[in-house]
Amino acid sequence: MTEKMGVLGKKSGQRTQRSGVERVVNAPLPTVYGEFRAVGYLDHDRGDEQVALVYGEIGTQDVLTRLHSECLTGDAFGSQHCECGDQLASALRAVVAEGSGIVVYLRGHEGRGIGLLGKLRAMALQAEGLDTVEANLALGLPVDARDYGVAAEILHDLGVNSVRLMSNNPRKREALVRHGIEVAEQVPLLIPPCENNITYLRTKRERLDHHLPHLDAVAHLS
Repeated sequence: MTEKMGVLGKKSGQRTQRSGVERVVNAPLPTVYGEFRAVGYLDHDRGDEQVALVYGEIGTQDVLTRLHSECLTGDAFGSQHCECGDQLASALRAVVAEGSGIVVYLRGHEGRGIGLLGKLRAMALQAEGLDTVEANLALGLPVDARDYGVAAEILHDLGVNSVRLMSNNPRKREALVRHGIEVAEQVPLLIPPCENNITYLRTKRERLDHHLPHLDAVAHLS
């Protein structure tokens, strides 16, 4: 009699931990922006629970897509230290206006991957005069520890081969291409700056290569 096989082909009693991203649930999600589908995933490698908000019939090519890094302070609390909350709202509105699209909400990306407490510690240093890059380094933390492999796996699972990527960050584009997702276009997602985030945004442009041409028009902000 053939012995029962466990995960990844191991015999029963010798099961190994699963790897990769597994689709767990697909649920309707009505929002103030429109009727989305929330497709939930489990990242077995990191233990993170991820979600893709899918609007309309997305197809396989040139899908309008946002990879949104988790930002509790911006997304939930309306922080003006960054533009994350406004970017998330703008991306959701954009895919509804398009008629179809995806917003992949990437948990584990808080503070460019250093976690909530790390981000708050870095923000405290920024209040003392360091920029966002200097603050991370002063804490012995990486400037950007995010990995977009999970996002690419989610897009592959959804049948997407190429995207129109809503992002100002060229590293997101490069990461998707490395993981086999074609980026047909990089769509700017520019949010008007305010006095509280202009220094942060300028640092992202000057030190992290973000494409933020609209900052040239707001030289009057401190």
